[in-house]
Amino acid sequence: MAALKAGARFKSAVCDTQVMVIKAPAGEFELHCGGVAMLPPNADVGAETLHASHSAGTLIGKRYVNADESVELLCTKGGKGSLSLNGTPMEVKQAKQLPSSD
Repeated sequence: MAALKAGARFKSAVCDTQVMVIKAPAGEFELHCGGVAMLPPNADVGAETLHASHSAGTLIGKRYVNADESVELLCTKGGKGSLSLNGTPMEVKQAKQLPSSD
């Protein structure tokens, strides 16, 4: 369990993925990458392995959100693992449609 707050950084224990928290409500969350809990940026990476069911990958520069978009992460370094929050996969945030100018 990790307390997510804007500006906090995390890294994956199983791949190269690194993220920065853009938006998060107060509370404790389980943030995973590749099926394994993410670590603070200065923590040593253990001997964990990437779970095949969590290997969709992350892309640098993309923002990832949960279903209600209350949590938003910016991927600062891409990797092979996919992100999940409290056991639910996170999705790439879609660009908002601009109003048409007729």
